[in-house]
Amino acid sequence: MLPAGVCGTMATVTGDDLDTLDVQQLREALRATRAELAFKQAVIDKLTHENAVLKRLKFAAKSEAYTPEQKSLLDETLDTDLAAVAAEIGALQPVANQRVEDKRQPKRQPLPAHLPRREIRHEPQNTICGCGQAMQRIGEDIAEKLDYQPGVFTVQRHIRGKWVCTCCEKLVQVPVAPHVIDKGLPTCGLLAQVLVAKYLDHLPLYRQEAIFERAGHALARSTLAQWVGECGVQLQPLVDALAQELLRQPVLHADETPVAMLKPGHGKTHRAYLWSYCTTQFNPMKAVVFDFADSRGGQHVRSFLGLPGTPEKPGWQGQLVTDDFSGYKACFELGVTEVGCMAHARRKFHELWANHQSQVAEQALKFFGELYDVERDVADVDIATRLEARRRRSRPGANALHQWLRQQRQKIPDGSATARAIDYSLNRCVALTRFLDDGDLPIDNNWVENQIRPIALGRSNWLFAGSLRAGKRAATVMSLLHSARINGHEPYAYMCDVLERLPLQPASRIDELLPHRWGPKLRTNRGE
Repeated sequence: MLPAGVCGTMATVTGDDLDTLDVQQLREALRATRAELAFKQAVIDKLTHENAVLKRLKFAAKSEAYTPEQKSLLDETLDTDLAAVAAEIGALQPVANQRVEDKRQPKRQPLPAHLPRREIRHEPQNTICGCGQAMQRIGEDIAEKLDYQPGVFTVQRHIRGKWVCTCCEKLVQVPVAPHVIDKGLPTCGLLAQVLVAKYLDHLPLYRQEAIFERAGHALARSTLAQWVGECGVQLQPLVDALAQELLRQPVLHADETPVAMLKPGHGKTHRAYLWSYCTTQFNPMKAVVFDFADSRGGQHVRSFLGLPGTPEKPGWQGQLVTDDFSGYKACFELGVTEVGCMAHARRKFHELWANHQSQVAEQALKFFGELYDVERDVADVDIATRLEARRRRSRPGANALHQWLRQQRQKIPDGSATARAIDYSLNRCVALTRFLDDGDLPIDNNWVENQIRPIALGRSNWLFAGSLRAGKRAATVMSLLHSARINGHEPYAYMCDVLERLPLQPASRIDELLPHRWGPKLRTNRGE
């Protein structure tokens, strides 16, 4: 029951007052709509500007400092970036505007008649009309898509029969299945081949162009670049979901490797970095996420981990296994626990022994060897057994190593290579030995370094990343392909299946396509 004063107040509300309230709500709704439109327009303007810059870089005069290989890679990067920006602009524009632009697209050239063709028929399951009469087939629509299996091109002929009921003039035709590239020429198999070849086998598009021409059908690298750009945009939500799951894990590895990035207009490159974050070898979730950045600044790590956070959302607060790079230090002041890399400490003594036959280094390597002997024995056991073995066998060895290093340090002059190697271990003793009290922690950072190692091969074939957007696109695709690889999946089969299922996958179930959850879906009976 309302208080009397309130009841009296409500009793005085007139019809004019109610009209005023409705007008106020309409004004607020109008302001919200205008704000949303202004935001979308700002994003479209930003992408349109980026599109214009990319076109100017592609079609304006080029510096003569580029080699033919560099110019080829720059052109394919710009084509890919242009396609990616166009896809993002298209997603923000109203549907009506998209239809107008579709009519302006150039007519596609027919596929060569000599290529083998495989017909895939799409017919309604029931050809009896609702009135009870049998429908008659009056024609069909045919769409051809270019398919590829290693070394062989084929053509898929999608035949969609048209069925009509002469009684009630009803037309029935199976709808076109959605495709990751709307109205695109390539099948998901061909797109997967291009992505795997470029980002896992390290074949630039100009080399793939030559391979496809030998297979019987020339595909311009500008066309391949457009496909890569559009696929990169479509796959980004999947990698965002993978990163979110990664940040729910209590222990992560982190490392970074340099990649040259082109400075457009200068004919030179500068050093960018590909950051890598992954779960440990003990975690049943196997995942790696790459993040491309234009520098080695620690702000990139903090941004990925969501640091500094807020009281409501504090950011990632787990244990991070890293080397001694200073870019990670700020994270440890914001709630992240540092876990050191014993392999880095060992490596400094190994260099002394390999280069100078140091007796101190030789003895230190024996101590490290005992710790790694234990790790090999407990690599495949459960957490409790691993922890018990470390406390019983590794703890005494680690204590002996620490005491021995302190004694040796008193005998060695400052500034020598041996002193620097010893100081590295002594100064990081707490972080280096944290694994002894936690069976979830690895002894070193080698697991993530093994994930980055294939990138070194890629560098010799990429030459450089053509732009920041190109580097981030490479990180997106490589995150999925390498995560699929460490989960034991065949990367081509994974990428092909994901590209086929992605257009119909609800956003709420996007995690079903993540590599550590993925399983090949049984194909429907479509004549395949």
